[in-house]
Amino acid sequence: MHQDDHICLCFHVSLRKIRTYLAREDPPVASLISECLGAGTGCQWCVPFLKHLHAQHARGETPDLGVSPERYVQARLSFHKSGERDPAVVRDAQAEDSTDGT
Repeated sequence: MHQDDHICLCFHVSLRKIRTYLAREDPPVASLISECLGAGTGCQWCVPFLKHLHAQHARGETPDLGVSPERYVQARLSFHKSGERDPAVVRDAQAEDSTDGT
């Protein structure tokens, strides 16, 4: 995703804002992203993605999601209709960089 794409679509919290918060505050738990930025406190669609971004940061990686912004938004619309996250989108967003040979 591009750093200006929104991770939390309810409160318009961008990947850039989350990255900046993680770099400055180095929170010990992912839930502090929600407490500080409000992300994940609306429809809760983005909660597993926030956890993933936090885990990447904790490993010293640049937080990112391996899914296109368009697919992310479409999956959220489906989530609102069904109440369930598309497991393929969650898996793809949380996929490790395939260029590392694993």
